[in-house]
Amino acid sequence: RQGQSTAKKVLRVLSSLDQFFTHKLQVVDMAGNVLLQVTRPAKVVKSRVIIQDGTGADVGEVVQENMFGKIRFAFMAGGERLGGIQAENWRAWDFSVRDADDEEIARITKTFEGVAKTLFTTADNYVLQRHRPLDEPLRSLVVASALTVDTALKQDQRCLG
Repeated sequence: RQGQSTAKKVLRVLSSLDQFFTHKLQVVDMAGNVLLQVTRPAKVVKSRVIIQDGTGADVGEVVQENMFGKIRFAFMAGGERLGGIQAENWRAWDFSVRDADDEEIARITKTFEGVAKTLFTTADNYVLQRHRPLDEPLRSLVVASALTVDTALKQDQRCLG
């Protein structure tokens, strides 16, 4: 997480106030160059994540479509729905990433690193497997989708339980 004060870190760990903070994440290459910026503004009900390229230009948004049942997100760019993310179970561990034609183009799977990590940290690991090359802006939205799932749903789970 980018630009977090100590007070904000303490509040995140000790409370369920995390959903009311804006979260900023970056995807960087091996040289430290920013490739994507992912911002989840403070939310009231449904999560919305803004995706920008490395220069700060808008790529699109990932918008939560529902609150109950299997969670769904839409990829939006230029006012057009380009596809989305669909949870395959209510625990939100496996996701199908789909294009505008409802064809699966990628999968997000939650991995489990062992009992010790699960007991002593709140870290989750997700694997994104893309099935084929994609054009922009869909490619960037798909790459950002695993971060979106973790950022949006982690705070929801902390507040619900």
